[in-house]
Amino acid sequence: MIDFENVGLRYGLGREVLSDMTFRIDPGSFQFLTGSSGAGKTSLLRLMLMSINPSRGRIKLFSKETSQIPRRDIPFIRRKLGVVFQDFRLLDHLTTYENVALPLRVRGKTELNYRSDVTDLLKWVGLGERIHAHPPVLSGGEKQRAAIARALIGQPEILLADEPTGNVDPSLAQRLLRLFIELNRSGTSVVIATHDMALMDQFDARRLVVNEGRLQIYE
Repeated sequence: MIDFENVGLRYGLGREVLSDMTFRIDPGSFQFLTGSSGAGKTSLLRLMLMSINPSRGRIKLFSKETSQIPRRDIPFIRRKLGVVFQDFRLLDHLTTYENVALPLRVRGKTELNYRSDVTDLLKWVGLGERIHAHPPVLSGGEKQRAAIARALIGQPEILLADEPTGNVDPSLAQRLLRLFIELNRSGTSVVIATHDMALMDQFDARRLVVNEGRLQIYE
C-alpha cells in the first residue's frame, strides 16, 4: 500500500533529514514508527501523506507513483487515509460531533446514515458528554480523542497517527491502542508514530526505527 525506494528528503539547501528510506507498508499490517525527538518521524509521515515531496527516490501509494499523480486526484486518494496530527487540526467553529462527521459529509453522506456511527464512536473514546462542545473548550486530551475519532470514522485503508496517545493518561492510551488494533483486524493498515517505549513493549508489532535520518526495521 505504501512503497518507499531509496527516498531522501532535505529542506532547502540543508543536509538530508531522511536518507535512503526503503520499506513497504503491506495491506493489513500494523507497525510502530519510533525514534528520538527530531529524528524525522513526522517528516516520514508527511511523505506518506503526500503533503511534501521527496528530494530523491520513489514513493508509491496504492500502487501509484506519487510524483505522477495529478494534483486533482490527490484529495480522492487521501480519502483512503485516516490521519491523526499532533496539532489535532480541529475546526473551532464546528462541534465535536461535526468535526468527527466532517470526512463523511465531504464524501456526500447524509446525516441520517452516519449519525449513530459518529455518536457511538464518540462515546467509545469517552466524549459522549462533549458531543456539542467546540474545540476551544476541550482539553488537550479531549481534542486528541476527537482527532482520533475523526480519523477512524471513515474506516480508512491506512491509518497514520502521529503520537496519538501523547495527551491522554496511560489507561486511556491502552484503550485507544486497542481500538487501533481492532481497526487493523478489520483490514486497515496502521502506522503509529510514538516515542512511548513502555506502550510499544505491551504489543508485539513491527517497529520502524528512525535514527539520525536512517531507518532500521525490527520485525
